[in-house]
Amino acid sequence: MTNLISDLHTLASSDSFQCFPFYTYDEDGTNRQENITDWALTEFRNHYNDDTISKWDIFHYTYGLLHHPDYREKYQANLKRDLPHIPFAEDFWGFVNAGKALANLHVNYESVPKYERLQLVETPNTQRIDWQVEKMRFSKDKTQIYYNDYFTLAGIPTEAFAYQLGTRSALEWVIDQYRVKVDKRSGIVNDPNRADQPQYIVDLIGRVIAVSLQTVEIVKDLPSL
Repeated sequence: MTNLISDLHTLASSDSFQCFPFYTYDEDGTNRQENITDWALTEFRNHYNDDTISKWDIFHYTYGLLHHPDYREKYQANLKRDLPHIPFAEDFWGFVNAGKALANLHVNYESVPKYERLQLVETPNTQRIDWQVEKMRFSKDKTQIYYNDYFTLAGIPTEAFAYQLGTRSALEWVIDQYRVKVDKRSGIVNDPNRADQPQYIVDLIGRVIAVSLQTVEIVKDLPSL
């Protein structure tokens, strides 16, 4: 979930995805249109006999539905190669409210309070803390993250890995992506470290853990399909 125009992966097709925005635009960024049709709005209002349903309600309903474990299992083959099928669940507003909560959580993840139990364990005999990341990695049991030569992050809760982005958890995605990479063809260096915010990546990890745990709780309370 994002409130920005998504990365279309024009340079790397190995991590492709489908994007379903609420608004679509022409190539020059003009002519904004709602991506949910009037026909779909009418279908939802007629099915639930509720004229108060809005297109944003349908959007959040769908976002909540796409997180349902039973839905993901039933349509896993379709989700890999086709557009998702959107059924009419019995508890429409239950999915709307859950979808709103999930959307707010995922869009505003950078303002979510960090997971408080994350522990910074300094490497013995180090004279200082260096926040620079080269390449992080998990311990075998995934309860710790080897951050760099200066410290390790401990106390990673197992439940955080239940929030999946495709085939990986959100936390695993961060650990894999936030590393120094050099493009072999261009020589361009992709460095996630921020000189003005040296602790940014540690803070991000704390927030992603918090977001993951809250997402898991919301998903647990989703209505039945």
